[in-house]
This record gives sequence, structure tokens and C-alpha cells, in this order.
Amino acid sequence: MAYGKTILDEIGNTPLIEVTRILKNKNVRLFLKLEGNNPGGSVKDRAAFNMINEALKRGDVKKGGTLVEATSGNTGIALAFISQLLGLNMVIIMPENSTEERVKTMRAYGAEVILTPADIGIEGSRDLAYKLRDEKGYTLLNQFENDDNWKAHYKTTGPEVWKDTEGEVTHFVSAMGTTGTIMGTSTFLKEKNTDITIVGAQPADGARIPGIRKWSPDYVPKFFDRSKVDVVIDVSEADAKLATQRLAKEEGVFSGMSSGGSVYCALQIAESLESGVVVAIICDRGDRYLSSSLFE
Repeated sequence: MAYGKTILDEIGNTPLIEVTRILKNKNVRLFLKLEGNNPGGSVKDRAAFNMINEALKRGDVKKGGTLVEATSGNTGIALAFISQLLGLNMVIIMPENSTEERVKTMRAYGAEVILTPADIGIEGSRDLAYKLRDEKGYTLLNQFENDDNWKAHYKTTGPEVWKDTEGEVTHFVSAMGTTGTIMGTSTFLKEKNTDITIVGAQPADGARIPGIRKWSPDYVPKFFDRSKVDVVIDVSEADAKLATQRLAKEEGVFSGMSSGGSVYCALQIAESLESGVVVAIICDRGDRYLSSSLFE
């Protein structure tokens, strides 16, 4: 038995499982990285821990201080539980149409949650976060500009994908929100093998897919580097929803809609290849969406 571990030690090293039913191309292997197995239930645990831990190391914030962040959900949950464990207060700002499960989970972890009007979206939440930073002196982590976001995946997600596929990965697929996951993982994998194809999922025009975004020019994450993404695929709401439902019914993988978007893209790529090893990120767990229409 291992002694001395805390829940923070369980962030990362998530399972990589192979699909058995939804892929028809027998010459290609498709693997799913189950980020819902992180203690906070999503891939965002990695970035949240790295952003807070590095901020504490630099002295950007001190124990007892207050952090503020705008988030559509998963980052907020990760920040809520990690900040408490590291002795910090957390104020989370998010659109009012976020699922009830997410809001209640953040509050259960001890965070203060402020809801902004749905019609101004996450961009409106980001504006309020800046305002509270300036008016109240809170420390803004700013996941959209913070290099510790993507570096979390350079340090952990990328190496795990490389190790678990024994260096045989040919394609890596991720939904693009803050783009931290795809930026960090791409940077690491390209250093190992420049021939690895990086695929990003973004919403088709008019599509609303939690966790995947096509940012307006003023709000594009500052560390996003388009040259690190080889292929970008637009995903419709219907396709993301159907892929999410298929994952649950056919593979036993219960996830959110952004994961469905990621897998939809992975399948488009995998079915077109003569051979290959494709890895797709499963961003979180489906129980965060039971109050939505995702599984109806």
C-alpha cells in the first residue's frame, strides 16, 4: 500500500483505452484518453493545478489570498477544489446557462460562484473577471493567456500519450477551448516526432458545444499557435451530440459533448487512413450534463 499520497497526487496518468465498436477501419487503432478519471473529473485538473502551483511558487499569490477566474465549467471545478487544498479562496465567474451540476459542484468545494447573463457568454464572464481583478485586487489566473495552462500538458499529457502508445501515435485529436490541451500536447509530441498529425475540433458556425469554441478575434487565447495544429475540423452540434451518445451506448464511455466533438473528428480521420494510431481526448464525465438535453 502507498502511504503519504494526497488527492492532488492523483492528477494525471489517466487511462488510455482502445475503442472496440465505433471504428470500422480495422487497419487503424483508436484510443481514448479518459480525463474524467482525474479527481476533479476533467482534463482541466492538470492546468488548474499547474497554474495555481506555479503562481504560489512565484509569489504571484500568497496563502489566504483570493483568485478569480472566468470559466464555462470544468476549469472552475478544478480550481475550486485545488485552491482550497492549497490554502486559497476562489471566485468563479461563469455564464448563467452552465449546467446546474457544475455550479453546485464548485460551491460544494467552497468556491464563490458569480453567474453572468447567458447572452454575453464566456466573453462577458471574462470581462467581469478583469473588473474584479482591478477593483478588488484579486489575482486573475487567466487561463486564456497563462502559459502555465499549456505547459501543464507539455509536462504531463504529451509524455503520457507518447509513453502509453510506446511512441507509435500518429494522430492526436483534441477539442479546442482555451486550447491549452492541444498546444501543450502538440508541442511535446512534435518534439518527439514531427510527422505526428495534430487535429483540433472547433464548432461549426452557429453550433453551441460546451468546452469547444471558435473565438472572436479579440478573445483568441494568447498562447494559441495555429502552426501547431495541422488539421482543424468543424463539428456541428448534432454530430457532437450523436458521437457522445454513441460513446456511452457502444463503448461504455460516459462523457460530455466536447468529448463527442473530439471523437467525431477522430473517427473522420481514422476512417480515412490506410493505417495509424489515433489518440483522442475524452475531456470529462457525462454526469455533469444530466440536467441538459445531451442524452435525450
